[in-house]
Amino acid sequence: MEILKAVLFGLIEGITEWLPVSSTGHMILLNEFVNLNVSKEFYELFEVVIQLGAILAIVILFFKKIWPWGFGKTKEETKETFRLWLLMIIGCIPAGVLGVLFDDFFESKMHTPIVVAIALISYGLIFIFMETFNYGRRTTKELKNISIKQALAVGLFQVFSLIPGTSRSGSTIIGGLASGFDRKTIAEFTFILAIPVMAGASLIKLLKYIKNVGLVFTSTELMILGVGCLVAFLVSMIVIKFFLNYIRKHDFKIFGIYRIILGIAVLVYFIAIKK
Repeated sequence: MEILKAVLFGLIEGITEWLPVSSTGHMILLNEFVNLNVSKEFYELFEVVIQLGAILAIVILFFKKIWPWGFGKTKEETKETFRLWLLMIIGCIPAGVLGVLFDDFFESKMHTPIVVAIALISYGLIFIFMETFNYGRRTTKELKNISIKQALAVGLFQVFSLIPGTSRSGSTIIGGLASGFDRKTIAEFTFILAIPVMAGASLIKLLKYIKNVGLVFTSTELMILGVGCLVAFLVSMIVIKFFLNYIRKHDFKIFGIYRIILGIAVLVYFIAIKK
């Protein structure tokens, strides 16, 4: 039964990590109805480390774009790849610094269903507003054309993803649209930014777990981690390709509508029904 639950968590992670609908928010809500039979410390680790499977999907799908050598790249293209690394670092610094300093605060104070619901609805309204009025110039159509100023702007917006329910991809996509990215380019930059951000978050959680519990896992816990990561990887491979194809022809309104509907449902459940 625990393995089946791990499959479900991996499925939700693989889908929601890359769509601008908040993976953390969905994981919090899923845990409300489906509880893994593990310790609180292990679950907090699992909820973050399961992202490693999703990260691996990005590394594989974008390897040619992020690896400077081979693939017949010219010197100019290699230089552009190193510049992309610089942009990644710049984009990760704001959320990385605040995440390290205030991780405990956000985890203890913000991980509540009401916060998630408000964030879901707020970002949903922002997506609909931006797409309805075509906010932003949308002139940056290639990763190589991203400026340092734009990368920093996206990084600053990514800070809001520390609030559960906002969505890391949702925050960076909104920041990118407002900064002049077209949909495809900000989606790609968002995915690439996820590699250091999510890997760093996993490392922090692992170190915290080792400090509090030690590097000790039961066979069931290791199986849950392995299955969750594997499912997240496989589902991410499909979802990432789907999302990139989808936004070539469509805007982000549908995700805004979904967020609002889900946010209202969460408020109704936790305020009216569960109460």
